[in-house]
Amino acid sequence: MARLLSELAGLLGLELRGEDRAIEGVNTLEAAGPAEVSFLANPKYTHLLATTRAGAVIVSVEHADAVPCALVSANPYFDFGRTLALFAKPQGSLSGVSDMAFVHPEAELGDGCTVYPFAFIGPRARIGAGTVLFPGCYVGEDCRVGTGCLLYPNAVLMAGTEIGNGCILHAGVVLGADGFGFARTDFGIQKIPQVGSVRLGNDVEVGANTAIDRSVLGVTTVGDGTKIDNLVQIGHNVEMGRNCLIVSQVGISGSTKVGDDVTMAGQVGVAGHLSIGNGVTLGPKSGVAKSIPDGETMGGAPAVDKATYMRTLTVMPKLPDMYKRIGKLEKELEELKKLAAKE
Repeated sequence: MARLLSELAGLLGLELRGEDRAIEGVNTLEAAGPAEVSFLANPKYTHLLATTRAGAVIVSVEHADAVPCALVSANPYFDFGRTLALFAKPQGSLSGVSDMAFVHPEAELGDGCTVYPFAFIGPRARIGAGTVLFPGCYVGEDCRVGTGCLLYPNAVLMAGTEIGNGCILHAGVVLGADGFGFARTDFGIQKIPQVGSVRLGNDVEVGANTAIDRSVLGVTTVGDGTKIDNLVQIGHNVEMGRNCLIVSQVGISGSTKVGDDVTMAGQVGVAGHLSIGNGVTLGPKSGVAKSIPDGETMGGAPAVDKATYMRTLTVMPKLPDMYKRIGKLEKELEELKKLAAKE
């Protein structure tokens, strides 16, 4: 559906500079046409403002005069995201509860729920109003799902799992599988029963094929507003705070406590029974073997402070040449020792 730029400006609280026109979508600076909006958030793309064909560009005030039509924003990337939301087409096209879904007679569904074919909702499960379950979803007994949630195909909530309002679980998410609890004994590897549960707060998003394990006892928790990427593993009894960003292929071992506003880049590995403080940032492939206080930025394996990590990155490409030079110096030193011994 087309919208006038003046309408967009009003909805987003932005200043329109230039001619009002109809906009039908959004695109990049390079690919956008006259009926599309684009944005500039990274200064290295500033040169594209001179050649873009976009009908309007969301820019900060210092770049407003560089394009014929601008939507002036204090945070162009954030407001571009809000613009995308206005034009985005929702996934799926069904409404209501399919006759081909299984809904246990003891389950409770709120008003306006959509349940696609081949979804399963177990006994005593409660599904909040306006929640959507796509095909293949499994909601086990005694689960609690909040209002306005989206459970994409094959999302799994094992028994007793709870998620808050406005949560999004992408395809293949598994909440509440057994934690990895085993003990070596004289009789082989003994499984430790995992009898706890998983609880997600409000507005949590979990990426495709991510697993969050149920606790041994108690609850594995994820706080309000936290966003978790694809292919993440969160172990049993982890306690994760609010508004964290957990990027793909992160692994967090059991019983670790993660504070609020923590960022973990791709492939971070965190050992068990640690404490990660509020506002901590961990660079890609960091290996965390000890607890980290509030506000630290770290990287590397094992993880070290940012300054040390950056110096290490600078030195790494030089290591092959340094190795050759050291070998040459060792030979020269040996020759000098032999000459000294003869004298």
